Amino acid sequence: MSRRRASDPVRVLAPRAEAGRISRRALLGGFAVIGTASLLGCGSRSMASTASPDGTLEGRLNVYSWGDYESPDNIRAFREANDVTVQVDAFASNEEMIAKIGASRGTSGYDVLVPSGQFVPMMVANDLLSKLDHSLLPNLANIEPAFTDQPWDPGNAYTVPKAWGTTGFAYDRTKVDGRPRSWQDFLDVAAGQASGSVSLLDDPWEVTSIYFGAKGIDPNTTDPADLDAAEAYLTEELAPHVRNFNSAPTQSVIQNELALLQMYNGDARLAFGESDDPDRWRFVYPTPTANLWVDTWALARGAQHVDSAHAFIDFMLDPEVAIGEVDWNGYPTGVAGQRALAEEWELDMLDLIFPPDKVVARLTPAELTDAQDRLTSILEQVQAKAG
Repeated sequence: MSRRRASDPVRVLAPRAEAGRISRRALLGGFAVIGTASLLGCGSRSMASTASPDGTLEGRLNVYSWGDYESPDNIRAFREANDVTVQVDAFASNEEMIAKIGASRGTSGYDVLVPSGQFVPMMVANDLLSKLDHSLLPNLANIEPAFTDQPWDPGNAYTVPKAWGTTGFAYDRTKVDGRPRSWQDFLDVAAGQASGSVSLLDDPWEVTSIYFGAKGIDPNTTDPADLDAAEAYLTEELAPHVRNFNSAPTQSVIQNELALLQMYNGDARLAFGESDDPDRWRFVYPTPTANLWVDTWALARGAQHVDSAHAFIDFMLDPEVAIGEVDWNGYPTGVAGQRALAEEWELDMLDLIFPPDKVVARLTPAELTDAQDRLTSILEQVQAKAG
């Protein structure tokens, strides 16, 4: 059960259908990566300057995040404790956010952004983020080491964790015998018992990583031979057995439509929780590896409410506040001791919120590499040949 409290909604400037938290893990699904020049706008105009903190909270804070991703109770608590008006606007993809921030050249008006980790290097390279002042973030000490100092932001110079999760698969125990545990098992079941009843995520990295994981290849590989092999296998051997591509396939679980579904752990929890027969479903954290995605809090280039921005981020890293975020969106934040608090709050299906430590230890953070266009092309070919 959940202790979520009734609350007034936080105002977000995007429809839920476009920016709902259920579907927010679809990072690149279904369309080609836009070139950096197009994504960030053209021209050589200088970037606006970020204000310097002076120890006094400003009366306003502008946050640009995924839709419905922050607990309204926490937003209200921060506002009331600090007399700061918080405006939360929503985007539906990292690309949309980056394009808007890049075109504004630091004059977007936003203070706090929520990019996914693999997009951070691109944003830093194009001067879209400002460095955080760690002296204003004492609660950074609450973050578990596993979620700090990521390859895409060494030393957490620009970001701190907001939420994290991983990818696996769910299967219907009434349709699939045995206990599949690996990506190779996933491929075998897809071509066998679940043929024609398979759903894949609508995301190039995630789909190709099924093959790479099954064959023991780094899912961030850029080796042309690896990419050629993935394309051949996925288009010829897997695609004919796939029914659809959906980055939020919760309804397919609820309606018992399919037998085998690639899913994010939080979406699986949501689906199982709404199913009339959750015991027929099992979620697998597959070996040998899967995506460790981390969404982050970041300070926008050109931010003018920097004291309030740091205070807000630090507030969200407080354990009692952070557990409210878990209760709201179903994903952990990386704050230490969170599972014990989740038990105290009586949150359900904790193993789908918190992957076991041995699982986390073998996960691989997705990277935005030079192979991304090729990965997108492979996904498009798999979709074209899907049964």
